[in-house]
Amino acid sequence: MKRFVASLLVTCLMCFNITPVLALDTLSIKDITASYWANTEITQVVSDEIMMLDSSGRFNPEASILRVEFVTALLKVLNNDNYDANPDSNYLDVVCTDPYYNDIMRSDALDLVHGYPDGTFRPNQAMLRSECVAVISHITKDIISDTDITKQFKDYETIPKWATDEYAKTLTYGIYINHPDATLLEPNRNLTRAEAAVILYKLKNKLGYVKPQYVGKTEPKPEPECLLGVQHLNVVKKAPCNKVKITNYRQIILKGNAFTVAFDERFWSKYHRAGETVNFIVPQALYTDEGTLLLPAGTRVVADITRIEPPRCCNKNARVHLVYKSIVLPSGECYEMLGRPFTKDYTLKEGPWMTFWKLFLCTVSMGAVGAGAGTGFAFIPNPANLAVGLGVGIPVGCTIGLITGLITPGLHYRAKKGELVPVILIDDASINDTRR
Repeated sequence: MKRFVASLLVTCLMCFNITPVLALDTLSIKDITASYWANTEITQVVSDEIMMLDSSGRFNPEASILRVEFVTALLKVLNNDNYDANPDSNYLDVVCTDPYYNDIMRSDALDLVHGYPDGTFRPNQAMLRSECVAVISHITKDIISDTDITKQFKDYETIPKWATDEYAKTLTYGIYINHPDATLLEPNRNLTRAEAAVILYKLKNKLGYVKPQYVGKTEPKPEPECLLGVQHLNVVKKAPCNKVKITNYRQIILKGNAFTVAFDERFWSKYHRAGETVNFIVPQALYTDEGTLLLPAGTRVVADITRIEPPRCCNKNARVHLVYKSIVLPSGECYEMLGRPFTKDYTLKEGPWMTFWKLFLCTVSMGAVGAGAGTGFAFIPNPANLAVGLGVGIPVGCTIGLITGLITPGLHYRAKKGELVPVILIDDASINDTRR
């Protein structure tokens, strides 16, 4: 009996301790349900105290976020909410008695969110979605971004000209919002608090893409990170870089390195769309020349399709634009990366041999048709003219076939499962040393 009572008490105590954990934070946010589209992101930013609830416990997800509210939240994401800034304000509408004064001064000192040409900051003005994109683009590392990536959205022409490059960059990094309609960017609409939560959540999980000068110092590691040496990776010829930094914590594959990955399943551009994910596999373990394991065989490399150019007239083949965004080891560990296909124009398309065979088949097939037609026209009136019919029909048919092949649309891009593709890193990729 005593054992039963003791067990019952232990069970009750465990229930009291576990219940708050099982009860999702969303239950304490009065206006966010478990099915709300940004539930995960809002729950996390509230839990991390990046964004706050009002006095009644509401998040107000559909309300517009003010510029000063965005600044305060951004400083927390970047670990700079205690940054020691110059206390003097140069803004006409910001005074030292304002409750948000210090955060605006921190933002100004760090060069995060800019004011307006008239000398104002407009802290209580709603933040536009395009303004948010401009800030994210400003603080993230510079990369070469194709502005055509914006054309996958129906309203790309509404993007202000000054924000076109900024949108291309944030789309490439995957730090953007296209809710509630996934086909629209709506750059000139106010940013809601829910949308800001999603952006900040994505940014916090991709701090490796932020320029170092904007990220505050965190608690030091138990041991300092030490550079043990520089090794070399020579997998793909003509790669701009072959250096890999080896530290006591990780391997850093420097941007400009290239390696090969294989399609995880068959691919045909005709049946894919921008925004879809494509998985690749590292077919063989990736080692440096000196013997350090970088990626085990079977590592998954995940890419997003940013744009597909369909086949065009005059034999122009389809082009698939990809951005490789993450590395998933067989153990399940996930690391950020940023890469593109290592081809002449950084796209995937059918090679010259496939184009040649298309033209060859068109020429041969129409040549056969011409031969048949010439034979018929010559043989029926006079069987003795059979050779003449063949002599005329074959060249005419082949010429028509070649011209047809040259002026018709090109080929869709196809790839077999296991087909290899070279990938070039356009930013450093860090892999933790799993032996530690």
